[in-house]
Amino acid sequence: GAPPAPCPNSARAGRVTALRRAATAARGRRALHYAGCAALLALALTGGSLALGAARDSGGPRVAPASAAVLPGLLASGDLDAGIASLQAHLRDQPRDFGSWATLGLAYVEQARTKGDPARYPQADRAFARSLALRPGNDAALAGRAALAAARHDFEGALAFADRALAVNPYSERALSTRVDALLELGRYADAGKAADTADDRRPGIPVFTRYAYVRELRGDVRTAERVLKRALSSAAAPGDIAYVATQLGQLAWNQGDYRTALDHYARALAADDTYVPALEGRARAQAASGDRAGAVATLTGVVSRYPLPGPLVELGELYEASGDRARADEQYALVDAWTALARANGANTDLETALAAADHGDRAAALRAARAEWNRRRTVHTADALAWALHANGRDAEALPYARRATATGYRNASFLYHRGIIERAAGNTTAARRQLRAALELNPGFSPLGAREARKALKELEAAE
Repeated sequence: GAPPAPCPNSARAGRVTALRRAATAARGRRALHYAGCAALLALALTGGSLALGAARDSGGPRVAPASAAVLPGLLASGDLDAGIASLQAHLRDQPRDFGSWATLGLAYVEQARTKGDPARYPQADRAFARSLALRPGNDAALAGRAALAAARHDFEGALAFADRALAVNPYSERALSTRVDALLELGRYADAGKAADTADDRRPGIPVFTRYAYVRELRGDVRTAERVLKRALSSAAAPGDIAYVATQLGQLAWNQGDYRTALDHYARALAADDTYVPALEGRARAQAASGDRAGAVATLTGVVSRYPLPGPLVELGELYEASGDRARADEQYALVDAWTALARANGANTDLETALAAADHGDRAAALRAARAEWNRRRTVHTADALAWALHANGRDAEALPYARRATATGYRNASFLYHRGIIERAAGNTTAARRQLRAALELNPGFSPLGAREARKALKELEAAE
């Protein structure tokens, strides 16, 4: 719980400070406190908690990989399963080691993410409970429970556990990071910015850099987000951190329609970790948008054979559907339903995933119920977009329009959001606004979706013909 040691005035720290000064001058307002100890940048890694952004262009949160800083010694070999087995053996010999129980719980959360296996969540919960029974109120277990709650999309719970952990140890990297994540996922963007400031003051490093970048991206400041992520990548050392930050850069480039740059970033991520699912999924999207649909199908087929997660399943289904293979597409969509049922059985909230998948490929009434439930829990740009699209799918465009406009109000540059708003504006009779939004979507990212981009072009062509 002690504060980190003061940082020397090294040349690398000076470069970080210079970045802060440049950002402040460019934006005319205070940026986050970049002037941290540069030596800590290589050590204070991703924190194993949720990282921010959409799993798909209009999806829910995506998770960061754990790192050796989060699970000390556990991931040094890069073999999470072997590390868990080693921890289990250690705890059979030393069952009162509360710290190892907390580490095991966090490892289970990571295993659930990487293998798409929500059955690991109850195991994580039991491990954290054992840790807290042995040492009540220990910050490692409380921060772990915050990460578990966030993984289950219980962001109110994640915030509460993070605050409890920070009351014990104000310098807990996991708790500081998860607190930012929870606030962002609850739509409390101003509070999240302040929380990122606090985290950077106490534990500067890659976790804060990536979170700050996402805050800037949500506000439409892509240039600053890219600069910060590149700074984070230059400081990354562990393979998991390199894979994670490079993938964030790939996603940022993808959102701007820069597929070549996106592919370069995904290649770097996969060179560090060739099994990293977000990088594989991102590469497949960029391959498809670049015209290599066969390569995209091959990439995603490999992913879903090992990790049947909703994002890659829907992506693969849409690629099949776009090529006319409806039977194979329906197989992928059915697997999404199966995963959703499994996740719910293990305590995970899947309403956002249900709303997004079902609005396009399933039970539209169920999509609307799920979207409303998620909106009532948290009001973010992603939940606003999901509710707007579910309302549209149910023919309720007058209700959908305010939510579609809210989803695009922060300046976040997302082609799917613009496409959804354009289609809803058209259905509501606002043809000028519809043309503007559809053009913006296709100019920003012309290959944003195998099906959505095709529908956007068709709708825009019809609108222009009637102009």
